[in-house]
Amino acid sequence: MKATEVPAIAGAYLFEPTPHADERGFFCRTFDADAVRSVGLDPGAFVQDSLSRSVRGVLRGLHLRSGAGEAKLVRCSYGKVFDVVVDLRPDSPTYLGRAFFELSGETQATLYIPAGCAHGFQALTETADTSYRIDRPHDPAEDVTIAFDDPELAIPWPLPVTSMSQRDREAPSLAEVLKHKEG
Repeated sequence: MKATEVPAIAGAYLFEPTPHADERGFFCRTFDADAVRSVGLDPGAFVQDSLSRSVRGVLRGLHLRSGAGEAKLVRCSYGKVFDVVVDLRPDSPTYLGRAFFELSGETQATLYIPAGCAHGFQALTETADTSYRIDRPHDPAEDVTIAFDDPELAIPWPLPVTSMSQRDREAPSLAEVLKHKEG
């Protein structure tokens, strides 16, 4: 498994496994504690695994956690998604940096997103399963959402949005979220 730094987001990594395909399908290691350790992360820090299933055009995000934040490993286990990370850590050298990825069930690449970064994705296939490995138990009181179409972020979502949660539809702008964080 190869680990590559994400230049636009300090502390983010893309872990790329080597799927082994044959006439039966494929086999792939999707998590490797040694690969995670090799970039200075603690593989034992992850406490929760979650899975979302989305249909083509569904947009989820942009989400992050307040307080201590939440680091996560994200992988599209089936289908394909357009994945977005925005660095919202004021002390980061890549503050307000954005990075875009196409994650797919074919590659099984995993993206490590540091705490303090917003994350979102859009399903590009009829079915897209996205797996998350999170370093803190979920607390809904700490959920923060930023408008997916904020002009300051200018994220190039590849498809028209077919569906999103009410929370995502009503999300405040990046400026409003940052103002609230400072206050």
